[in-house]
Amino acid sequence: MFVVMTFLAYQSNAQEQEDRTIKQERILFGLKAGTNYSNVYDTKGEAFDAKGKIGFVAGAFLAVPLGKMIGFQPEILFSQKGFKADGDLFGTSYSLKRTTSYLDIPLLFAVKPVGFLTLLAGPQYSYLLNQKYDFVNASSSIEQEEAFINDDIRKNTLAFLAGVDVNLEHIVVGARVGWDISNNRGDGSSTTPRYRNTWIQTTLGYRFYY
Repeated sequence: MFVVMTFLAYQSNAQEQEDRTIKQERILFGLKAGTNYSNVYDTKGEAFDAKGKIGFVAGAFLAVPLGKMIGFQPEILFSQKGFKADGDLFGTSYSLKRTTSYLDIPLLFAVKPVGFLTLLAGPQYSYLLNQKYDFVNASSSIEQEEAFINDDIRKNTLAFLAGVDVNLEHIVVGARVGWDISNNRGDGSSTTPRYRNTWIQTTLGYRFYY
């Protein structure tokens, strides 16, 4: 009886390990949503002090295994970034909040040291969809507002991401840190400091097995 029970337990454990391995080697599709906490590369400049702001992020991802421990994970995301700032312009104090909405496409290399953990890193292409300004000044002028609103920001930028996913069966909890590789202040004629996004991203997702 003891021998039979031991054999059944061994078979059950072997089957569980086999099922886990099969899942690791299957293509996964998922949806996720969460938040970005973003700021700009230069948080301080002449009469300019930037602070972080929270934005929304949501999209889809595909996990493609290239072996038992490595893979490729492309994603497509709607991602809000930007910053808040206080400063002095033309002798008058102001406050500003800039929200930039991007289409982000991360192309991430994945390493899976254990079944529930995925380490990710790679480049990201971003396309600027729109930008919104909230400019507050006691004696606001068109000239003051245009100093920011006419900022020549590139629509196409490249960034680098690194992060981790915690995989709980179908649920995925993700955390990323990202930063623009190149300055996206266009031709450099703006009056604000170098404008380069940096952000921390947290998401909650659901993945489907194929």
